Parts: sequence; C-alpha cells; structure tokens
Amino acid sequence: MEEWLLNDSKWTWRFVCLISIAATLIFIVGFGYAVKDIVYPQGDAPLTSLPQKTGAPDEEVTGILKVVAIGDSLAKGTGDNTGSGFVKRAVEGMSEGDQEVNLLGNLGINGLTTLGLQSELNEEGVKYTLRQANTILVSIGGNDLFRGAGIVQSNRNTSPPSSDEPPAPTDELTSKELLAALPEASKRLEEALRKIAEINPEARIYFLGLYNPFGDIPELRVPGNQAVTAWNNAAMDIINTHNNMTLVPTFDLFHNHLGKYLSTDHFHPNGDGYQRIADRIIQAVQ
Repeated sequence: MEEWLLNDSKWTWRFVCLISIAATLIFIVGFGYAVKDIVYPQGDAPLTSLPQKTGAPDEEVTGILKVVAIGDSLAKGTGDNTGSGFVKRAVEGMSEGDQEVNLLGNLGINGLTTLGLQSELNEEGVKYTLRQANTILVSIGGNDLFRGAGIVQSNRNTSPPSSDEPPAPTDELTSKELLAALPEASKRLEEALRKIAEINPEARIYFLGLYNPFGDIPELRVPGNQAVTAWNNAAMDIINTHNNMTLVPTFDLFHNHLGKYLSTDHFHPNGDGYQRIADRIIQAVQ
C-alpha cells in the first residue's frame, strides 16, 4: 500500500511538471507575439465586405450628364429658327444612346462679352446653377473681337437684316485693328474660365473656339482669320493649364461654307450650322 501511494505521488508530480512546462511554453510564445506586434505593428486586416452607401448616388455611379451652358448669343442659340441652338441639339444627340442627359439651364445672353461674363459669374444664381452641373458649355469672345472692332453691333436690341447678302464693311480693317482687343479680352477669358473652374472644380468645361463669319468678305477675310486664329490659340494656351477643360474647334466647320451654315444676319449660325457645332461637342464629350 505504501509503495502504491509512492508511485501515485510520483505520477502526480510528473503531471504537474508537464502542465507547468506547457504553460511556460504558451506564455513564451504569447509574449513573443506581443513583442512582435509592438515592434512591427500591422495595419487593420482587410474587410471581407464594404459598407453600402446610403446616400444619393453620385455622377460617377449614375453616369448622368448634367449640362449647363453659359456665354453669348451662340450659347443662347440666336439665328436658329427652331430656337434649339447647339445646346439643345447636343443634349438631344447625346441622349439618343444609353447616356442619360439633363439640361439644367442655358445662361446664354445676346451681346455678352468677356467683361460681361466676369460680372455674370459673380451672381449667386449663376454660381448655384453651375455647381449643379458636371458638364459646362462655354461660348464667348466673338463680341470682344468683332463688335469691339466695329464690325457688328450689339445683338441686344437689333434684328437681323432681311437680305442674305453679307454686310458691307464701313471701313477697311486690318488685322492689327481686330487684334487690338485680344490682349485684354484673353486676360478676361482666363479669369472667367478660372472662376468657372473655381465655382465647380468637378465639372468638365467645354469651350467653343471661334470661327470667322466674315471670311467671304474680301476686306475681312485675312484680318478676320488672323484675329480668330490668335484668339483660338490664346484660348488653347489657357485651357492647357486646366485638366478639366477642352477646346472645341469650330473654325473648320464654317470655313468656305459660310453661305450654307450662317443665318441671315451673317454672324450667327443657322440651324444646320448649330447642328455641326453640336456634333463636334458630342464627339468631345463622348
């Protein structure tokens, strides 16, 4: 009996020793992992599922184009018998496929210059409308060059002539006279485009280049082409400094086709001319 108790006590101590050794090993391993986490901390493990957004879907998800136009009489659509202009025509064209397009507003004003555009961009209502868009169409500059040189008068209170003949220039103009307005106008254009991008930094801005509406008038062909080219180049220099801006050229759309694509006032496009501009915008946007 005494011998059995002795053996039983011996096995008990052996079992206790094994438990102690195992606990010590577990402690050492755990301590090692703790030191590792402190010395070499790890980031949070990736989540197996992401939380779902509960708010309204943004433009990237929905793919809806929200369009606002701003600028002069071309933006307004003057000269188009249907009243659509390039704005509505572009929106309708982009809507023909799977793309959903909403025209939020047309802020075009007859006779507007770069100076007037700067003033318009300070209006709270204009700012609000621009902030709702993700696609902004801008047309400005024709009145600065041609009205400033005295070739055309403001369109605010004048009606187009009934004749289809091009207007005769009152004086023989030189490119120097047409270019006189360029330095200040291009500065105002730069400030206006910067302001639009500041109002809505997320929107894509599409700026329409100028065409020469007087290219079929011998006295105005060369100076007009030179002035328009200089303006378009100045606009491109400005636009190249902004990642969210695109120049939409129009000069080639009307060159040698003025009789076909200009309205009876020989300055604004007719419906077919606006359609060509709209098609060019659709190409740029899509």
